[in-house]
Amino acid sequence: MHGIAVTLLTEDKERLAVLQQHLEGTQIGRNVFGHVGFPSSPTDSILREIQNVRAEVVLVDIDPGNAHRGIQAIELIHANTSEIVIFAVGELNHPETIVSAMRAGAREYLERNASAATMVEAFTRFQASRSKARTTSGRARVFTVTNAKGGAGATTVAVNTATALQEMHQRVLLVDFACLGHAALHLNARPTFGLSDALQNLHRIDGSLLKGLMTECKDGLQLLSGPQQHPLMIAPTAAELARLFDLLVSQFLYVVVDCSNRVDDTARMLCDLSNAVLLVAQADVVSLWSAGRMRTFMEEGTGRDRVRLVLNRYKKIPGFTDEDVEAATNCKVLWKIPNNHQAIGPAIDKGAPVALQDSVDVGRSFRGLAALLAEASPTAEGSLDLVYQPDKSDKKKPAGRLLISPLRAGQ
Repeated sequence: MHGIAVTLLTEDKERLAVLQQHLEGTQIGRNVFGHVGFPSSPTDSILREIQNVRAEVVLVDIDPGNAHRGIQAIELIHANTSEIVIFAVGELNHPETIVSAMRAGAREYLERNASAATMVEAFTRFQASRSKARTTSGRARVFTVTNAKGGAGATTVAVNTATALQEMHQRVLLVDFACLGHAALHLNARPTFGLSDALQNLHRIDGSLLKGLMTECKDGLQLLSGPQQHPLMIAPTAAELARLFDLLVSQFLYVVVDCSNRVDDTARMLCDLSNAVLLVAQADVVSLWSAGRMRTFMEEGTGRDRVRLVLNRYKKIPGFTDEDVEAATNCKVLWKIPNNHQAIGPAIDKGAPVALQDSVDVGRSFRGLAALLAEASPTAEGSLDLVYQPDKSDKKKPAGRLLISPLRAGQ
């Protein structure tokens, strides 16, 4: 069925009939849900129904005698839904109400007794802006990096992968969700604001405010830093996390999340929001044992296949194959980062990511990993087609050579 899907909300039954009549007269919008009463909380059934009917526009009718309730409804809908545009309908002789409605999240403010023609103009503007957005921007790919166990190197992998993506493609954001953010140290950055500030200001955050909370690093990489002074377990709700990432993916091409050592609901939600999860481990018994349990935790109950194993500080162990690693962890091997502490250690100390050093094997490996993530084909469920395919015919090629393929080599 064609036409813009519209939800009508008002506190007056007679007004609902009037709004329905005006909407039908536009021949552009179609009423998919009408309700007398406003949502009162993020868990309100009205909000769920708006999302269930896939509304594109919500018209909120503001009673001039109690404008505050309408403003609250606009703010609640704006904060707890994504990709839904809000039109406020009210009297034009109350400028403070108009300003409050727009600040709360309304895209348009229409005269309460406006004709169908006025609605047509607003819907036409909505269609034009939606078409422009679809042709000029897309949603960023999100990669979350986490450790199989403490010290495996997730922050190093996250920072260098983000750095390599920035050098190759630009418009990359690194978000530090670790309890004590080390990403800034790896980048020699001194953030003033960061992730905590973004979460505390979700009710008013937009692209401009977000930019002010980020720290620009080498080559234009943006950092939304973690806590710098003391450990802080940032634990946003699912709605808060979804709102934040809705904004992030609209502003960047790639978002890399450092989720080092988190084993909580936030880590699991980040996994669900990601196109791929890189589980960093080493090729030792304890690390692989932990990787198997982390993989189960991150994907428990989702039915998805987004977690991939990155073997850090990799050294070939005679008699221990990739198949052995995958059997031990129940997780597919994605990449092998060679062991080169002589290059990694000084790079971290200086805050100069080794991915920028093309002359060392570990730098080339990070760049190869970034290229793989950028070029992988998406799947129907939103993950990526990431499969490890070692080339045994060329022993001179560095560890970590990967190709994108639906089949493993030899199968």
